[in-house]
This record gives sequence, structure tokens and C-alpha cells, in this order.
Amino acid sequence: MAFEFSNYSVKLTRVAGADLSALQYTFVKLSTTDTVVTCTAATDIPIGVLQNAPTSGQEAEILIVGGTKLVAGATIAIGNILGVTSAGAASVLTTSDTTKFVLGTAISGGASADVITAVINCANPTRAN
Repeated sequence: MAFEFSNYSVKLTRVAGADLSALQYTFVKLSTTDTVVTCTAATDIPIGVLQNAPTSGQEAEILIVGGTKLVAGATIAIGNILGVTSAGAASVLTTSDTTKFVLGTAISGGASADVITAVINCANPTRAN
């Protein structure tokens, strides 16, 4: 079960470049027009996790560093290292896949489409290795 916790976090707001109203707690990236859109490839570098549910043109609240709820894109266990799926959800990374970025660690687990809790750092993502 996902849960909230108090922590220091880094957040920002940007205009949503598309309808993100069904994508709360998924990874988003910056577009070339300085808006945020959903991640569309497992190799994307997210700016953070969407905290609200804006439609196109509304302000999107994004958590860059800290604890957050996050939609699972597969079965995730406590302690798994996380990346992103082509749908913006969290995926489990294997350390041998250097094409993807380490974005955080799961601190609760769940099945695909469940909302889990994770600590993320999209300010300085590193390649899995």
C-alpha cells in the first residue's frame, strides 16, 4: 500500500503540454517547448513525478527529489531500483542495462498499475550499471 511521508523535497511547476489528468504519480519529462509531457520511452530522462492531474495548459506540479507515490508499471518489491516505462510508470531496473536511468528506490511494493511509494532523484539520474 502506498503512503505519504514527511520529507524535504524539491518541486517545480510547469505548464502541461498535453492532457495529463489521468497520469498523476507517473514520470514526466520536459518538452522542447518548456512544457511537461509524459515519458514515452524507457530511455527517457524524467524531470520528476507528476503530483497533480492537470489538463493541457494547466500548471503541473512535479516532484524532482523526495518521497512520492508512484504508479508501478510491473510488479515491484521493496528495495527495487526504479526506472521508467514507455508509459511513464515505474519499472524495475537491472544493473546490466546501461541504456536506462536509475531514478529511485521502492519503499513499498505492488503489482502493475498499483500506486507504490518511492524515494526518487530525477535531479541527477545516473545510468544503470
